[in-house]
Amino acid sequence: MMDRPDPASLPAEPSPDAPKDNPRSWRHSVFVRQAAFFFIVLPLVIAANLAVWAAFNQPHHAEAWTGEIVGLSYSPYRQGQDPTQNRHPSVAQMEEDMVQLSGTVQAIRTYSVIRGQENIPELAAKYGLSVAVGAWIGPDLERNERELEVLISLAPRRNVVRVLVGNEALLRNDLPVEDLIEYIKRAKEKIWKPLSTAEPPHIWLNNPDLVDAVDYIAVQLLPYWEGIPINEAVNSVFERLDELREAYPGKPIVVTEVGWPSRGKIIPRRPYPGLPEWELKTEAVPSLVNQATFMREFLNRAKAEDITYYVMEAFDQPWKAAEEGAAGAFWGIYNADRQPKFPMAGSISEAPEWRFWASLAAGLALVPAMLFMLRQRHVRPVGVVFFAVLTQIAGSAIAWAGLSVTGLYFTWVGITVWSFLFFAQGLLLIVLLAEAIEFVEVIWTRHGSRHFKPFDENAVSPTAMVSIHVPIHNEPPEMVRETLQALANLDYDNYEVLVLDNNTVDPEVWQPVRDYCAQLGPRFRFFHLENWPGFKAGALNFGLEKTAEEAEIIAVIDSDYQVEPSWLKVLVPYFDKQDVGFVQGPQDYRDRHESAFKNMAYWEYAGFFHIGMVQRNNFNAIIQHGTMTQVRKSALKRVGGWAEWCICEDAELGIKLYRAGYDSVYVNHSFGRGLTPDTLSGYITQRFRWAYGAVQIVKHHWDALAPWASSKKGLTGAQRYYFLAGWLPWFADGLALLFTTASIVLSAWALYQPHMVSLPVAAFLIPTIGSFVFKFVRSLWLYAVRVRDCSFIESLGAGVAALGLTHTVAKAMLNGMITTSKPFIRTPKCEDKPPLAAAFIQVREETVMLVLLWGLTAGFLLSPDFADSQSRLWVGVLLVQSVPYASAVLLSLINVMPSLFRRKKKEEPAGVLSPAE
Repeated sequence: MMDRPDPASLPAEPSPDAPKDNPRSWRHSVFVRQAAFFFIVLPLVIAANLAVWAAFNQPHHAEAWTGEIVGLSYSPYRQGQDPTQNRHPSVAQMEEDMVQLSGTVQAIRTYSVIRGQENIPELAAKYGLSVAVGAWIGPDLERNERELEVLISLAPRRNVVRVLVGNEALLRNDLPVEDLIEYIKRAKEKIWKPLSTAEPPHIWLNNPDLVDAVDYIAVQLLPYWEGIPINEAVNSVFERLDELREAYPGKPIVVTEVGWPSRGKIIPRRPYPGLPEWELKTEAVPSLVNQATFMREFLNRAKAEDITYYVMEAFDQPWKAAEEGAAGAFWGIYNADRQPKFPMAGSISEAPEWRFWASLAAGLALVPAMLFMLRQRHVRPVGVVFFAVLTQIAGSAIAWAGLSVTGLYFTWVGITVWSFLFFAQGLLLIVLLAEAIEFVEVIWTRHGSRHFKPFDENAVSPTAMVSIHVPIHNEPPEMVRETLQALANLDYDNYEVLVLDNNTVDPEVWQPVRDYCAQLGPRFRFFHLENWPGFKAGALNFGLEKTAEEAEIIAVIDSDYQVEPSWLKVLVPYFDKQDVGFVQGPQDYRDRHESAFKNMAYWEYAGFFHIGMVQRNNFNAIIQHGTMTQVRKSALKRVGGWAEWCICEDAELGIKLYRAGYDSVYVNHSFGRGLTPDTLSGYITQRFRWAYGAVQIVKHHWDALAPWASSKKGLTGAQRYYFLAGWLPWFADGLALLFTTASIVLSAWALYQPHMVSLPVAAFLIPTIGSFVFKFVRSLWLYAVRVRDCSFIESLGAGVAALGLTHTVAKAMLNGMITTSKPFIRTPKCEDKPPLAAAFIQVREETVMLVLLWGLTAGFLLSPDFADSQSRLWVGVLLVQSVPYASAVLLSLINVMPSLFRRKKKEEPAGVLSPAE
């Protein structure tokens, strides 16, 4: 057939670390490295991770409290019970509470005397507890009467030491002060015990008539709600008491609520005249350590100053979160399961169970680190250590997020939301680890045996017949003419060219191409297909049927590609190795200097071909793309030709060839250059098709691609991994869109009800800010190493281009998961630049998302309710989530910029634009 080289001499760059004369020595070296990793490096990395956990969970020390608490406010509701839903505790459950509290506290204070709570004084008496009985007074007049009636009947009991008519009724604006005073007067007519109503200090200070109506001032002192920092909180309690004593000397004062929540929203300090500027930046932070610190300090000082008080409160009340915000559920010194939340003596830890979570983090990270070391024997030690550290960080991120929700009281809605967040967070971290593996392999790899080079064109003279297929659809004739002219100049003797016009309607578009083929001679054959099914794949399958019998290789290029004369000559010899199914060269483009937009797109494309494809080639797992590709004809026929059901028929063909047992060759050398899309809309359309097609392929070939699939399904473990790992970032974009949508909904809800919503920062911090920082650094590093002709500014531009496609990819992936097919979407050619208005139209969805995210960000920054540090982190999350949308808008503006400033010129020849693929 021809004078061919020995297949064993196929050109490749030898690995600098491959064994040469002494394989046994090389294997011994690998064994030593693995042993050092398992017994020295990995334990040290794990120890460092545990040390970080320990550093962030240092025990806190505060003055111990060893006495008995004077009083606790008591609501009897447990997890799943809710007075607003008419779900109340039983008498037996309340008695259990009395048993638990007796020995811890001298007295309790209640809020209502109906719905079973009328039994509390009797139950408390059985266990030696005094009671301050309270009646709930609110806008429901009928209930007020029932509460008052029962209160009057309970007041004579011996263990009832004082009575309260209403709790913060004026603070809630449930009724005018005159009406509340009337209720108090009515109660005093029949009750001889000390009687009052419970309100915060400013209500008492502003209503002296109310003070005159009561026997004592029942004051609620909760510095948390004022944003007072924990180090000033107890002092502020006694300052407020002093203010009341000064305003009403001689009037008895009982503190009916005092405490600090263990969880909830951070409250910024409320400004008031004379407050120093630096104190405005302080805030009240709910935490277990702060709650315990406040309680110990307050109890000791209260004993020293001999005041009467009721700590807020005995048990956590999950139902209050719906009325008072997240903090409302976490004021108890016991949790809702009746377990103590912190000790009254000894050290205090914010997360006493942190050792379990730290161990879980180390365990989660241990498995991937060990598998990586066992499977990636050619990675240099620094890369292995880097990956081990990264897995520990990833494991700790998941564990930290899990730790952040321990102790929360979930409804079914909360369980659903958090389950999704953890599931999505886990998937995103898996994606980050997959990208980390690629990063480590690229930077610190020892591989080199599959880095193929072009054959020396002076040393080979292949004669195998090649049939070159050029699919076209409504392409500018002049552009196609340049493509065909380049094919006519090929330095190869035995080839034919089939131009496959697929359903072009206008004769003035396809007939000039037909006529030019006739001018080029019999080697060029033109086929015009009308009403032909299957889109591009259908046209290529038609071309396969019309291919010359003696042709051994099918080559495909797009209609805009101008190939190098040596393209066939230096690559065809690879088919001498009979298991080679296809040979692939990179896509390249010749118009990047025409505009900033095209330059950004050019370098964004380059990252895939110079980084991803090179790395995949090491493991015989490249993505076949349908231009600059050469396929063995017999192999193509054996696997059934091009898939007409898939809008990415080229990548799907690569999977089929691998499944049939064929090898691939990727030569990272430019053999032809096409045209980048003229407009962002074309760029977007192209990427949507690629991403949607990827989902189609994964669904269709899942039996072979699944991680647990058998090699009998035709793919090696490396091929399964690299196909899934290569598409995982696109699936992650789909998840990121769901995260962004969730954050928009949560943000809007938080701004609408600022005191009711606690922002789940922990669930969003790593998947957004953490992953963004990692991907940003990773991208710049990989470009610096592998895309060396790209400057730093150009690599940033490539990053902006990639980010600008994030929303498109996310939509494609989500669409692909819920639909089965989309029509073939052609990348448009020779489009005119759109006007400025179209710059926003072509990214209208991204613009809407950007406006929403930035609008919500502004809302948080301007709202005094969200001036705390946690809200600032949430603002950071929103801003990072907005980056892809801002990038899309910026890219669109860059795309149309030339049309805004260019001067009128003579009309240039048509045929200078986008690739079909």
